[in-house]
Amino acid sequence: MSVRDLLVMRTPVPTLAGRAVLVTGAASGIGKATAIAAADAGARMVLTDIDGPRLAETVTEITGRGGQVLFSRSGDVSDHEWVSEFAAAVEADHGTMDVVMNIAGVSAWGTVENLRHETWRKMVDINLMGPIHIIECFVPQMVRRGSGGHLVNVSSAAGLMALPWHAAYSASKFGIRGVSEVLRFDLRRHRIGVSLVCPGAVATPLVGTVDIAGVDTSDPRIVAAVRRFEKRAVTPERAAEAIIAGVTRNRWMVYTSTDIRLGYWLSRKFAWPYEIGMRIANDQFDRLARVTATSAPRDDRSLRR
Repeated sequence: MSVRDLLVMRTPVPTLAGRAVLVTGAASGIGKATAIAAADAGARMVLTDIDGPRLAETVTEITGRGGQVLFSRSGDVSDHEWVSEFAAAVEADHGTMDVVMNIAGVSAWGTVENLRHETWRKMVDINLMGPIHIIECFVPQMVRRGSGGHLVNVSSAAGLMALPWHAAYSASKFGIRGVSEVLRFDLRRHRIGVSLVCPGAVATPLVGTVDIAGVDTSDPRIVAAVRRFEKRAVTPERAAEAIIAGVTRNRWMVYTSTDIRLGYWLSRKFAWPYEIGMRIANDQFDRLARVTATSAPRDDRSLRR
């Protein structure tokens, strides 16, 4: 590798026009908004989501706007066998993807004494192993083709900072951050760019349906907290714009709002104030948890190995 190659990487995918783009989680939220935005930019879409009927709605909306959907199929990205079959069908009919976007994900919060084993497992299976399955089954073809491409993985603010109640969620989001950082360098020699998307508050269905272990989510104080969160949330469309720009400008870190960019910068540059801030936030969440607590969760040992 030359000195120039070490310092500069020409943008692998400067435009989505005519490119084959895979989006997971395309039935709702950021995934749907990104699929529509990519199709509007001229991409040829391959879409998947576990929710078949809503995925069909996305396909209908894209084609109704004049966009092109090459292939769509509902399925579970945490199922490696299903992803392998899905990838084989896509490659057989439409060849290698130019851009792969891992957007599908779920969220659950709770303190360690309230979290069930199945919650930890679900976060890792869907948010970490799901993207890994997609990477395993779609990115090697990009490497073998030899003409570059781009990989997008969605992490979270909880993949950058120690947010209260986020241990299980952060396990998955810090994990995909680590995978992405390694691949950023591993794939560079193949002219495959990598973007790590770190959303903060985004107004998606996850906001209203997030599972908070040990807390009564119907309690007015929790409802009020969720509403405050929603007021700071950006739209999925704005998040989609940031993701598309991340691909076409070959950006490593993609933020959907300035608060997360600033928070991450502060955590790295001012470690002690950051630690104090996290302690204060944790105390506030702890007080909220104690006044809105439900009965202790069932200890389901049948799922332990």
